[in-house]
Amino acid sequence: MSDWLVAPGPASPELGEKLAKALNAETIGLEYKIFPDGENKVRLLTEVRNRRVIVVQSTYYPADSHLMQLFLLCHKLSEEGAEVYAFIPYLAYARQDREFQKGEVISLGVLSHLLRSIGIKSLLTIDIHSTRGLGYFTFPAYSASAIPLLAQHVKNNFELSNPLALSPDYGGQSRVQAFAKLLDLESIALKKVRDRVTGEVTIEDNIPPLDGRDLIIVDDMISTGTSIQRATRFLKKNGAGRIITMCTHALLLGSALDEILASGVEEVVSTNSVPSPASKIDVAPMIAEHYRSIESS
Repeated sequence: MSDWLVAPGPASPELGEKLAKALNAETIGLEYKIFPDGENKVRLLTEVRNRRVIVVQSTYYPADSHLMQLFLLCHKLSEEGAEVYAFIPYLAYARQDREFQKGEVISLGVLSHLLRSIGIKSLLTIDIHSTRGLGYFTFPAYSASAIPLLAQHVKNNFELSNPLALSPDYGGQSRVQAFAKLLDLESIALKKVRDRVTGEVTIEDNIPPLDGRDLIIVDDMISTGTSIQRATRFLKKNGAGRIITMCTHALLLGSALDEILASGVEEVVSTNSVPSPASKIDVAPMIAEHYRSIESS
């Protein structure tokens, strides 16, 4: 039996159980309640003093409620004498990692202070929006990459014709290059232009002829799916064949998945960092290896 205990949070019960199984670890007893006014209540049912506990809680929509559950649980575990390791597969507020416009709050910096204040010893997330954001944490913080898992899934499950890997914007260029290298593919990134007056976004026609080539769109997260839909329509217009979309975090708000498929994407595949119909890749074995390395140190 592992030295670890695992606390599956209410946002990630299945992933928490899978991680516990991968680590051969016990899960701790927890009770959660949400009152009619939206307040959260957490109750710890297991003795945790002097134990290492991994809290598994993704912070997708509703992000603030899932964060509050995380804060309450981690604080109680720390208060009861546990060493608390937070595994937050999808880390909310990571996109606001700098002051883009004067007067904006750097939300990730605030979040880092809050996580430290509740007694977290170490943080692990997956494909943080920018690794620059890890610099705000004054305790050990890591971002694991799911890119190898996405690439392996393509290798095992798809037969594509002369495939090309593609990022829907220049910001994801390094990500798609890493993905393409694992599969020995070419890669490109679309360049988006925003009209400063109307706010309308268009895509520059700077790509090579597609001539029916199958495409794999690679992104870190899909929220509303607007960027994927825009890219898909552009690519189909330019002669693309089949289009598969891969991402780490499939937030898929509202009818995003249906709209993406309606735009011409054949399939959307993501990890189970966020539970969704697209969550077909299990990150638990990869994450278990991270914690085994700590266990043996």
